[in-house]
Amino acid sequence: MSAAAGAPGAPDAPVPTTVEEVVRHRLSAALGGWRGLLDSAAPALAFLVGWLLTSDVLVSLGASAAVLLVALVARVARRETVQHALGGILTTAVAAFIASRTGRAADVFLPGILLNAALAVVFAVSMAARWPVVGFVVGAVTEDPTGWRRDRGVVALCQKLTALLLAGYVVRVAVQLPLYLADRASGGGWTTELAVSKLLLGWPLLVVGVLVAGGVLLRGRTPLQPEDGPDAADAQDGPDAQDAADARDAAGRG
Repeated sequence: MSAAAGAPGAPDAPVPTTVEEVVRHRLSAALGGWRGLLDSAAPALAFLVGWLLTSDVLVSLGASAAVLLVALVARVARRETVQHALGGILTTAVAAFIASRTGRAADVFLPGILLNAALAVVFAVSMAARWPVVGFVVGAVTEDPTGWRRDRGVVALCQKLTALLLAGYVVRVAVQLPLYLADRASGGGWTTELAVSKLLLGWPLLVVGVLVAGGVLLRGRTPLQPEDGPDAADAQDGPDAQDAADARDAAGRG
C-alpha cells in the first residue's frame, strides 16, 4: 500500500512513510491544532460563565454563540478552515432550539450526550468488526482505501487508537447522562453540574487523549506496506487460489 502525495494543498510536503506519520498528520488536521482546541473550549466556558451570572439559558446560549461567531470571523479573516466554528454553531443552534421548546435548561446538553453515545456505538461496532474507524484515516491518504486491512500491524494500531477515542465518548456519556437524568427526575437544579462536566470533559479530556495517542504514535514505526492481515486469508481462499490448486492437481495427475 503506497503512500499518496502529501496533504492536500501542500504538494511539496514530505510523503509519509509510516502509518504513524499519516495518523499524526490527520489527527492534527481534524483537531485544528491548539486553535481548534480553543475554539471547542471557549463556547462551553462562555455558557458556564453566563449561567453562573444570570441563570438564564438564553443569555448563556447567546454568550456561547457570540464566542463562536468571533472565532468564525477570525478564521475567515485569516483565511483558515471554519469547520470547527461551524460545527459549534450548529450544535449550539440545535441545543437552543430544544431548550426553547422544552423550557428546560438541562436540555441544552442533550444533543451532545446523544452525539457522544452514537459515536461510541459506531466506534465500538467498527472495532468488533475489525474495521476500526481510524483505519479509514489511513485509507484516505493511500491509493487503496481499504488496503490497510491487509497489514496486521496497521489494523492493530488503528484498533488501539479507535479504542482510545471510544474511551473519551464513553466517559462523557457515563458522567453526563446520569446528571441529565437526575435533572429530569428532580425537576431541575443540575444545569451547573452539567455545564462544568461539559467543560472539563471537553478540551481537557481531549488533550489527555491527544497526549496518549501521541505517545503511541511516536513509538510506532509501522510501514505503509501490506502484509498478511485480516483480509489475507480471505484472499488466499478466493477463486484465484482455487484455480491454482486445480492446476497443481492436474499437473500431479499428468
